[in-house]
Amino acid sequence: MNENDDPEAKTVAAADGAVAGAGDALVAPAPGPTRRLFWSALGVALGLLVVDQGTKWWAVDALADSESIPVFGDFIRFWLVYNPGAAFSMGTGVTWIFTVFAGIAVVAIAWYAWRVRSTPWSYALGLLLGGATSHFGDRLFREPAFGRGHVVDFIDYSGFFVGNVADIGIFAGAVSIVVLSFRGIEATQAPVPAEMGSDAAETGSDDKPRD
Repeated sequence: MNENDDPEAKTVAAADGAVAGAGDALVAPAPGPTRRLFWSALGVALGLLVVDQGTKWWAVDALADSESIPVFGDFIRFWLVYNPGAAFSMGTGVTWIFTVFAGIAVVAIAWYAWRVRSTPWSYALGLLLGGATSHFGDRLFREPAFGRGHVVDFIDYSGFFVGNVADIGIFAGAVSIVVLSFRGIEATQAPVPAEMGSDAAETGSDDKPRD
């Protein structure tokens, strides 16, 4: 009898095709979820950008004539500082270099966010992207000159460090990425649905030789 006429053979072939199709879907998922996660990252970035720039404009207006304003005693104070360099005011004489680095960081983070297939990773990268973009905007458009602008810092942490909301977002994004990496959650690999994992386990157990 021809194998094509055997109903059982057709059933097995259809099942094999379904399993193969499911495997292909895991290896190369449809671009739709990737685009959705990218827009999620952009939404987080935009939210952080708006909040950071808004608080900076407030700080410039409200703190210009104030030495400092206590928030939580001496632990956190509002104090307006224009930072031409990096963290801890390093590299104050080469502001344009930080402008270039900030622009490269924005492009690199956005490119990676486009490839992400994990929701937690999209949020973490969105925080990094929002903070980097806000700092890049300061470097480009704030005084004293285009491309050499000073970043507005106003949150003083006990005199140890003066930062802004963008710094908080960048720190939170970096910590989230470290946690996700330690938990083994990959950024560009789609998670396997629980149902499919259980089906694969049952299929594997059925394929074992029986006595």
